[in-house]
Amino acid sequence: MKTKKKSFRKIFDQFSTRLTKATGSPAAFLTALCTIILWLVSGPVFGFSDTWQLVINTGTTIITFLMVFMIQQSQNKDTMALHLKMNELIAAHEGASNRLINSEDLTEEELIVLKKFYIKLSDLARREMDIHATHSIDEAAENHQEKMQVHQSGRRKSKAAVK
Repeated sequence: MKTKKKSFRKIFDQFSTRLTKATGSPAAFLTALCTIILWLVSGPVFGFSDTWQLVINTGTTIITFLMVFMIQQSQNKDTMALHLKMNELIAAHEGASNRLINSEDLTEEELIVLKKFYIKLSDLARREMDIHATHSIDEAAENHQEKMQVHQSGRRKSKAAVK
């Protein structure tokens, strides 16, 4: 049973990937445009009847309905691949906070708390007047305190030299 399920998923994944790429192509757009032009031109032949209108409405509704699922499948796969790549970069970078790995699984409240940390980091960098200054969540406050101590001791030395 699991083999059939995996096989169907694989076939569906391959189909949705190909279909999504094909429908996002210039050829697909031109095909859709030609279909609409053909439908418009055929209007007088069918007397602009309700059936004539129903054909395009039904056709576009069915295509849209099915495409939602195809596009969503491809989007889910792309998003997962992107998250895995980002997780690898976070895990591989010594200064990055591992707390961000799988952050897509956090609740909205947890993401809001995390965002507040990044706002603090931004504020620290802005106060330093250095666009190249970087910090991780874990080391930001510590780095800031160390920099402020060095800065203050430098002021003390310059004031002592002036006296």
